[in-house]
Amino acid sequence: MILITGGAGFIGSNFVLDWLAQTGEPIVNLDKLTYAGNLQNLSSVSGNTQHIFVQGDIGDTQLISQLLAQHQPRAIINMAAESHVDRSIHGPEDFIQTNILGTFRLLESVRAYWSALEPAARANFRFLHVSTDEVYGSLEKNEPAFTETHGYQPNSPYSASKASSDHLVRAYHHTYGLPVLTTNCSNNYGPFQFPEKLIPLMIANALAGKPLPVYGDGLQIRDWLYVIDHCRAIRRVLEAGIPGETYNIGGWNEKANIEIVNTVCTLLEEFHPGSDFKRLITYVKDRPGHDRRYAINAQKIERELGWKPAETFDTGIRKTIEWYLNNPQWIQDVQTGAYRSWLEKNYNGRQ
Repeated sequence: MILITGGAGFIGSNFVLDWLAQTGEPIVNLDKLTYAGNLQNLSSVSGNTQHIFVQGDIGDTQLISQLLAQHQPRAIINMAAESHVDRSIHGPEDFIQTNILGTFRLLESVRAYWSALEPAARANFRFLHVSTDEVYGSLEKNEPAFTETHGYQPNSPYSASKASSDHLVRAYHHTYGLPVLTTNCSNNYGPFQFPEKLIPLMIANALAGKPLPVYGDGLQIRDWLYVIDHCRAIRRVLEAGIPGETYNIGGWNEKANIEIVNTVCTLLEEFHPGSDFKRLITYVKDRPGHDRRYAINAQKIERELGWKPAETFDTGIRKTIEWYLNNPQWIQDVQTGAYRSWLEKNYNGRQ
């Protein structure tokens, strides 16, 4: 039995589905079900007795303690986080509450549970903390990619809160001996991604005939990682990672945002002959403090654990677009009034 937090979100739900398909090991799934958590993502396992869903907050120490005592997990994967940079700019307090205080309270509950385990179970236990490349800051065009020893230089309230959580996890290993693992991933894309993020936003807006907003000059560079590749990297780190170590997970796919948008439009036009989605591209005022480039050096995880991504960007983006085209109801269901209000708030005045 393992326990995952944030398992109804984009990466979390993909991990749960892949975990059950690949291992069959029971999984307890704790999620607060904020705007980004969606039980529809998990509808295919709703009757699976190996998947136990619990709605709750990682900051609820009583609930966490009860779940740990009841289910006795051999490992915990912490994916629960506020993770959208634009939302952190408009309202940073939620990010401090969940990513810093929530992680602290989770660590305290886990430390108490782990300390009381029998010696063999204690030695085999793992706490895997899923983080982001954004904690490292921004790279110039020709700088080498982030390695695990790159200094932390977060530039947004989101990345600062994730950097803080990383430091807490590290401290609990070095101070208390808690067997932790940390992963820092690049930009994920794939099924079930909430359509505030670049790729699903472009797909949803293009299909609706709405403008495709591109920040600034669109030349911000990111490393793109297909979500299932990320899930399998996490599984490999949990299986063979060394406690106290950090593993960077990347897709070896550095691309500018405008290139991503053009690729999405080209593929959508392939599925909708005669359409001209590129005419919808609209450059808007840039995000405050927008990092120019992220890039992950994923050599350590390949060298030490034998993982590398299976998908190229060409194969991954095609699978992603096909999924969204085949699931229009999912897109419609997540585009609630609150979602529309958020888009208006974020993009109002950027034209």
